[in-house]
Amino acid sequence: MPVLDHKIDFAVLLTVMKANPNGDPLNGNRPRQNYDGYGEISDVAIKRKIRNRLQDMGESIFVQSNDRQEDEFNSLRERADGNEELKAISKDKKKTNDDYAEVACRSWIDVRSFGQVFAFKGGSSKGVSVGVRGPVSIQTAVSLAPIDISSMQITKSVNSEPGEGKGSDTMGMKHRVDFGLYRFNGSINTQLAEKTGFTSEDAKKIKEALLSLFENDASSARPEGSMEVYKVYWWEHKNKLGQYSSAKVHHSLEVKPVNDIPKRLGDYETSLERLDGLDVEVIEGR
Repeated sequence: MPVLDHKIDFAVLLTVMKANPNGDPLNGNRPRQNYDGYGEISDVAIKRKIRNRLQDMGESIFVQSNDRQEDEFNSLRERADGNEELKAISKDKKKTNDDYAEVACRSWIDVRSFGQVFAFKGGSSKGVSVGVRGPVSIQTAVSLAPIDISSMQITKSVNSEPGEGKGSDTMGMKHRVDFGLYRFNGSINTQLAEKTGFTSEDAKKIKEALLSLFENDASSARPEGSMEVYKVYWWEHKNKLGQYSSAKVHHSLEVKPVNDIPKRLGDYETSLERLDGLDVEVIEGR
């Protein structure tokens, strides 16, 4: 499969309805919010969901979450050493970091997409310190209007520990965003794609994952159907460097509220500037 030979930019619009899209552990797990009141979803959380979707599609993933683990390895070190080629390279003093990175990129789609830091102590091998820069970059998702956060007190009807009376952990709080339209942008760099072996087929898989980002992702904080990909905008340039900068491409899409307190999709208007010589594919989420 040929390595990706043209730059790609993309933008994703997603809706949140009575859900907590990304809780902040330093703020009582309330939905993330910046100082201006706009909601945020970290790029790390978005990449986690993309990894999960790729995993659902049958791809090999290096950074697997514990609740979706598909092999017997309980750490990244064990998973890396479980690859016989990588294990041999880590013990061979003649092999270089580039040799290690090449095998890792070939073995796992998330490594050749997002990059990865392999930093493992010596032990029975010589130790590993390898950094891979991935071609797929994703920005933090930000709501297009300040969000309203609702909080409710919750209780449990049973005790966690034996004994009389209710335990101290019986009471709790639950937080949610009543409604929000979020946007995040991203790009795929061809120079880095050449280094990691990221292919055009990999780019199609990333697009597929973006379209179905919240499938198989339900939880008590994000009930089924409460989060949805509204639209994906996908620009494919005609050369490696791209006809336009990523900033200019992303700025060609403008989404803004038409009133002070938007509560549904109809409260937003979208304008898309067509850039000469650069087509955009607009795809409805699934």
